[in-house]
Amino acid sequence: MTRSHHRPWAASARGTEKGTRKLRGMGRLILTAANVLDGENPAVPGRTVVIDGERVTAVTGQPPAPEPGDRVVDVAGRTVMPGMVTCHFHSTYHELGSKTAPYGNEYPPAYQALLSANNLRTALRQGYTGVVGAGGANDVEPGVKRAIEDGVIVGPRFLPSGRELSTTGHANDGSPWYWGLPSTGSVRLCDGAEGFRLGVREEIKRGAEVIKLFVTGGHGVTAPKDRIEMTRDELAAAIETAHSRGVIIRGHIVNKAAILMAIELGIDIVDHCDDMDDEVISALVERGTFVVPSLHFPKVFLERFGSGLGFAADAIKADLERMYDVLPKADAAGVKLLLGDDYGAVGFAHGTYGGELELYVREAGFSPLDIIRWGTRNGAAVLRRSEDLGSLEPGKLADLVLVDGDPSADITVLSRKEPVAVLKGGEVVEGALP
Repeated sequence: MTRSHHRPWAASARGTEKGTRKLRGMGRLILTAANVLDGENPAVPGRTVVIDGERVTAVTGQPPAPEPGDRVVDVAGRTVMPGMVTCHFHSTYHELGSKTAPYGNEYPPAYQALLSANNLRTALRQGYTGVVGAGGANDVEPGVKRAIEDGVIVGPRFLPSGRELSTTGHANDGSPWYWGLPSTGSVRLCDGAEGFRLGVREEIKRGAEVIKLFVTGGHGVTAPKDRIEMTRDELAAAIETAHSRGVIIRGHIVNKAAILMAIELGIDIVDHCDDMDDEVISALVERGTFVVPSLHFPKVFLERFGSGLGFAADAIKADLERMYDVLPKADAAGVKLLLGDDYGAVGFAHGTYGGELELYVREAGFSPLDIIRWGTRNGAAVLRRSEDLGSLEPGKLADLVLVDGDPSADITVLSRKEPVAVLKGGEVVEGALP
């Protein structure tokens, strides 16, 4: 995305402030008496974390000798852990489906930008220092990312998405038709391979760093799960075009035939993956494809509206039970599973992210550490930042979360209460240090 017209005042001010701190001899941030959870292993008590500027420089059992300008903070046994990444995020959604308005045009674009900023701030406040978009309305997400980077607003590290791409007449193609008026703000319609090449290029031109495709029905949309909305040529063209320009591409894909086709063609993220089985698991591992199971929304939807869903309630329940059974097999085989869900849909508000963590532990039998790994190590890999994010160790960026309790032993530590403090690049951006 071009930066030639951005207003540099905020970024320059922040850069000058950091430079001034160095010139004035301001020193390190030293967190002592910490319970250190590195993102991969069980937490270790009695550790010290040393942060110099944006990065962690030491994790040690013995606090270093203070130097002039150092700030030493006794965190009194609280857990310090890497910030997590939520990897299926609709920042412009708010009670989606509750209004009789064209999909994605429920609110004006300026209002949607404010929703996006607020929802991203909510994620940061809950310990998600990284967010990956999964479809946003009216091209507002790239602008919100720029506002974060320029210091205009506070937010997480963000890969913004654009409009969802799919074919004429697919499940989200403006239901109903609006008599010639532009019917959707969240979908770009493309037909044929060349149509998808143009669509992908246009979304990237507008600032999207994640391309979202609607490949099948199912999982919360009106079309049946066995409907494939794109041809093989269309899907191949979209994936090839995104990769040729260095952009991640993901797809709403539910049925097995479409999942296997997308994996073969090189899609980066399969959203939902409801028909996962042993064959699908083998393909995912071989190609290194990421999966966002996103089971929290169907679980909540079933609990809230089950009595009115008729036979569909039984189908949702069966899908959930099967996924609870297959996901541990996928994880053990090496499938790269991710956190994230359709927050902002009707009855499924942004800010309820903690329920997702509890669901995978309670219903699918994962350990808390497994789920933390999805959010830290795997999340950093999707951001393409594994070299400097995803774990708490020397050399990594100090995107850290300070919490009461030990989430590696009790996942509700991350779901029932907001963190004491959230750090991004060594700076406290939410909460406060003790």
